[in-house]
Amino acid sequence: MLEFVSRPQQFPPTRVAEQRRKDFKEIHEVFQDIEAAAQSARCSQCGVPYCQIHCPLGNNIPDWLMLAANGRLEEAWQTSNETNAFPEFCGRICPQDRLCEGNCVIEASGHGTVTIGSVESYLTENAFQNGWIKPIVPAALRQGSAGIIGAGPAGLAAAIRLREAGFAVHVYDAHDRVGGLLMYGIPNFKLEKSLVERRTRWLEASGIKFHLGCRVGVDKDFASIRAEHEVVLVATGTYQARPLGVSPESGSGSGSGSGSTAVLTPAMDYLIASIRSGLGDIGEHLSTYDAADEDVIVVGGGDTAMDCVRTAIRQGARSVRCLYRRDRASMPGSQREVEKAIEEGVDFLWFSAPSSIVTDDQGALTGLKVHEMRQTTADGTGRRGVEPSDAPPHYVQATRVILALGYDAEDLPGQWDAPDLATTRWGTIKAGHGGGGGDSLATSLPGVFAAGDIYRGASLVVWAIKDGMQAAEEMVAYFDTHCAPAEAA
Repeated sequence: MLEFVSRPQQFPPTRVAEQRRKDFKEIHEVFQDIEAAAQSARCSQCGVPYCQIHCPLGNNIPDWLMLAANGRLEEAWQTSNETNAFPEFCGRICPQDRLCEGNCVIEASGHGTVTIGSVESYLTENAFQNGWIKPIVPAALRQGSAGIIGAGPAGLAAAIRLREAGFAVHVYDAHDRVGGLLMYGIPNFKLEKSLVERRTRWLEASGIKFHLGCRVGVDKDFASIRAEHEVVLVATGTYQARPLGVSPESGSGSGSGSGSTAVLTPAMDYLIASIRSGLGDIGEHLSTYDAADEDVIVVGGGDTAMDCVRTAIRQGARSVRCLYRRDRASMPGSQREVEKAIEEGVDFLWFSAPSSIVTDDQGALTGLKVHEMRQTTADGTGRRGVEPSDAPPHYVQATRVILALGYDAEDLPGQWDAPDLATTRWGTIKAGHGGGGGDSLATSLPGVFAAGDIYRGASLVVWAIKDGMQAAEEMVAYFDTHCAPAEAA
């Protein structure tokens, strides 16, 4: 260990931008054994592991780096798996530069962080290759079952822990494939769908039952799910796109027109259509989301916005611009994702915000009028606000505008005929009704818990996994307190 002075920082090989623009394959390779051991050996094994502190899951990162550096790979994988249901996903899609790697002590010392995410991915890939990842076989079976609404990262993480605890686990999801955001929200160049399908096969082999194409409130009543299962988890995610909040304006030099409302594309609709096309799904509606030969503007600055601009590049868009109302340093997503987007040909317009939508006289979108923004004085938190400058709005041509402004919760109590399911003023499910108080994921309904974005608002996959595992622990405790005890298998 402690070889960060003599060994340079190294990431897995990355395909060059010109090559990766042409397809949706993952842009990074996976470490080989020697590379993973060398990078793991750079860990300083510091007494206060800031990498672990800044990981939402509290992963024992120094421990599994030490084990990997010493060739104890099965133990290293087991250690990473103890706190993370899906290390192979987090290693690829977590914004490590904002979490573990961004807070690495040797990064702060100027030697370059240990490439933690790449080692994390390597350990699980190596475990699958060596057959160390076996289907779950519960030590004891409980006389009861758990129902999970949502087959995304929160629901699947909970399903694993509940199955390990001996529950019969049933997962309901409106999509036709397992994975939620992992399957349909994250492009292949960041997460190959074959990896999600591999985990799905493992989950099924572990005895977890999936009910796909099942829309709660339409195909199955929420009340019937509660009646069929002793404990229920709501992990639906948030899919209601936030609006742009500006008005249409006719005329732009492209036509003087009636000012009909132009159709804007929500980011998730765009990404789902692209991913479905890549999976071989056929549908006339999918082609309407193809940005080939279009001038694309993506509004937003998070990781979803980066997924959209990079998808548009791969679809063959004529031009791709990203509008963000602050500067690059203020973007909420991973700076590494921004850098990759720039390498692939995306043009960023910093301190820019839409002021109006411009259409031709048939109502077709021709572009946006854009405000130049300026910073204002800092608020009580030290964050500076932004406001339109005195400069008049300028016109930016676009044939497609994609909105990546975030997502809000849908009205689940209304859709599910569950008026007693309490929500917050943001529409997310209100938790904190269990013995843990504000830290509990218990909802206002007995035996019903919530996890992931539908509880905390749109957030990272790693937080959803954390919530799912915590919810499972609380569901086990609730079952053991209110229902039958475990029986020997």
